[in-house]
Amino acid sequence: MKSLCNQIEDVLVEPMKVPEAFVKLFEWIEANGFYEDTELGRIGYLYPINDLRANWGDNERPGGTLIEFYAEKDSDLFYFINENTKGRLRVFARTGGDGSVAAFWIDDYGQQKIVHIGSGSGSVLGCVLCDEPLDFLRLIAIGYDEICWNDDFELTPSESFKNSNFFVKPNLKYRDWLIHHFKTTIPKTAIEIVKDPAEFGDEKSNDPFCKWLIKNDS
Repeated sequence: MKSLCNQIEDVLVEPMKVPEAFVKLFEWIEANGFYEDTELGRIGYLYPINDLRANWGDNERPGGTLIEFYAEKDSDLFYFINENTKGRLRVFARTGGDGSVAAFWIDDYGQQKIVHIGSGSGSVLGCVLCDEPLDFLRLIAIGYDEICWNDDFELTPSESFKNSNFFVKPNLKYRDWLIHHFKTTIPKTAIEIVKDPAEFGDEKSNDPFCKWLIKNDS
């Protein structure tokens, strides 16, 4: 089976590309065996999925932020609003158990951004998560349960877990690799990266992706 990176590359459209930071992330995932090969393709994780499932309790679990990386084919683009939009979006990860996803998006200036598309039945977060790919890797290292819930973005993971009465143990292996490989730091809160965590239909937001979704709603 093709590598995770190659599978995602295969579903991208011009001028999209897999950012170099993501290439390194996918190599790290596969070097550690943090993936499953399914009938629909390869799914990558930040933590050994069997250990996660075996140690998931009522009040806590290991593994840090839960996220699944995969290639979503054009025929599966359930979220596009009309024919003008789907050529500028490609999903590369599931961000929440409710069905929320993260995607590459080509903005009105031809620049590739990383955006969030809430499921609508749970999360309604629809905004640019970050301009720089490395910032996405830093975002998923902070340690939230999931990154689809913008109500938590001004909180630290510890504060969020206290509110939910569910504790997620940090993913130390991923955090250590990220810090040392990229010579970077991990923020304390998501709002340090996601500057305008807008929700669907927020006409007061200046977030370009949120405004684009409103414009293309039909």
